[in-house]
Amino acid sequence: MKSSCATPAFLVLLTLFCSVGCSRRSGSTQAAADPTVENHTSGPQSGSGVVAKGPVANEDPANEDPANESAAASVDETVAETKTTHTNRLANETSPYLLLHAHNPVDWYPWGPEALERARREKKVIFLSIGYSSCHWCHVMERESFLDEEIAAFMNEHFVCIKVDREERPDVDTIYMTSLHVYNQLSGSGRGGGWPLSMFLTPEGQPFFGGTYFPARDGDRGASTGFSTLLQRVHEIWSANAEKVEADAEMITRYVKEQLESRQPVALTPIDEKVQQEVLAALEEQFDADYGGFGYQPTNPIRPKFPEPSNLVFLIEYAKRTKDEKAIQLLSVTLERMAMGGIRDHLGGGFHRYSVDRFWRIPHFEKMLYDNGQLASVYADAYLLTGREDFKRVTDEMLTFVLREMTDERGGFYSALDAESENEEGKFYRWTKDELKEALSDDEFELFAAVYGINDEPNFEEHYYAPQYSEALAVTAASMKINESELDARLVPIREKLFDIRAARPRPLTDTKILTGWNGLMIRGFAVAGTNFKNAAYIQAAGDAATFILDELLTEDGRLLRTYGRGQAKLNAYVDDYAFMIDGLIALHDATQDRKWLDAADALMAKQIELFWDEANGGFFYTSNDHETLLARGKNPVDGARPSGGSVSAQNLVALGSRLERPEYLAMAERSIQAVSGLLERAPAAAPRMVAAVVQWLEATAKP
Repeated sequence: MKSSCATPAFLVLLTLFCSVGCSRRSGSTQAAADPTVENHTSGPQSGSGVVAKGPVANEDPANEDPANESAAASVDETVAETKTTHTNRLANETSPYLLLHAHNPVDWYPWGPEALERARREKKVIFLSIGYSSCHWCHVMERESFLDEEIAAFMNEHFVCIKVDREERPDVDTIYMTSLHVYNQLSGSGRGGGWPLSMFLTPEGQPFFGGTYFPARDGDRGASTGFSTLLQRVHEIWSANAEKVEADAEMITRYVKEQLESRQPVALTPIDEKVQQEVLAALEEQFDADYGGFGYQPTNPIRPKFPEPSNLVFLIEYAKRTKDEKAIQLLSVTLERMAMGGIRDHLGGGFHRYSVDRFWRIPHFEKMLYDNGQLASVYADAYLLTGREDFKRVTDEMLTFVLREMTDERGGFYSALDAESENEEGKFYRWTKDELKEALSDDEFELFAAVYGINDEPNFEEHYYAPQYSEALAVTAASMKINESELDARLVPIREKLFDIRAARPRPLTDTKILTGWNGLMIRGFAVAGTNFKNAAYIQAAGDAATFILDELLTEDGRLLRTYGRGQAKLNAYVDDYAFMIDGLIALHDATQDRKWLDAADALMAKQIELFWDEANGGFFYTSNDHETLLARGKNPVDGARPSGGSVSAQNLVALGSRLERPEYLAMAERSIQAVSGLLERAPAAAPRMVAAVVQWLEATAKP
């Protein structure tokens, strides 16, 4: 995109930008061009990137039986404790994240007609704040700015303020995150994206300026201009130059629409199974041979690492099919290194969202359902592929954590655990050496310190330890002249003792909303692990969750809803919700051979086709054909923190077409693949799940 900073109207915004942000650079680590891919980081922006001191914050589940109860009540209790004389419209919402802002002095609206109509009627700028419950810097900005009476009063007088939970409204988040990227490209700022997302819109909802986290006032965090000053400057510019600002906003909107609605070019030659080798070669080129994972660059060694489950799923499927040793190596090294590092919760089970370093040592401490759902499937399948007991152990710990701390009493799965407790990132998870010595006997401490590197220098914020293996457990066991299983058995009671002590600490908040698509990912995780481990309890958990979704988030006319909370299901589901849920139901059918799950998947597939299918070009739109009209309606073929709904849908069409002998499904799968064939030809590693769909389709349609 060519910069338009020379356009006269755009100089209005360039002036605004230079007055508030020229000294700051992006904290984003987004590797893909598509801003909907979730490898964005959240946090303050500065000249050296994310200012967060390493891992951050937390979300480990509390434990014991009462843990589920306390976790579920935590958001409501926090809201109750922070009530003031202020109550805004968010008090009527079901999202725990929105409810946390229900008693801000800011007169927040949820996204919807009431707020948008008021902005148009009063010709006021919209301030749009998008975040999520486990985002540490979202909470920081609330404490610093949205609880500030003076700042809130100015916001209420001059703006219409809208708060969005990005996990409930990923469509709104995608559009305005893309808008921020477009704005930054046009202005030449060099900044990136992240959360909290702070955008300023015209009364018509068109974006003209934005950023991520802003400190409350000038000088609060170095040279950064404060949010208070920013608000005043935006108001002044709007009051004096509304027409020019609107022109800028229309230009940004045009670029956003072009980016999100642009049709992928079609390949000139058919895509065949050779595309698998191209993906493997690309992953091998990106592979960090020392520490596993993908995207390592010697020129940027501190680049954060994400699990990227779609890459791992591809490697598993490729290795199953070909027995390729390279694919098994890339997979095994990555899974082993992740399991060794601090990105894994060694005391409570499960994985944090990503590592802030190359080594998987220090995580962003939030725990997301979608990560653990996908990684449960990956580790369970990797166990079956390799026979490695450590992969099974990691899976069992992960699923025990989910059942203990992220499961509703009726079987649905909660969304996330927060990244902070007591207003500090990582406080729930970190330990000092003295705390460990006090908690353990001398022999216990000696063993724990040897395995987890406690006699080395602190690995977190200079004073603390985030527990992690100092070397592979098998290597430590060999040095002790015992086997790995025996060493782990000795560690179990020590970890349990520390877990119980940690559980008594003030807990991170649990986001108790139940999201359809994320539950589909977790249903698949339990079903696959139950099948591979011959564990009936895991299969039952998958069935309970599926029953909950079909009972509570399926309307009478057979369409899914997005979210459930406080006894209420609402919001249109997205293509991801259908795709992930259908995928989970297929896995559940494979685990049980109960036809009802396959029938349920088929019914949802038919409804998805009715609501989302692009008859002209093939593939599926992200939003339904009767969805609220927004700035753009697009598709996202790129796999990110979660796989592309379009790719998983293609796989579902193949699976259902084969099982149910539905040739029309196989034909639609072919059209879905063809719709993104240009991407597969140009950069197949951006869509490994669609590449898997290609191979599955070729196998399903091969003539005997």
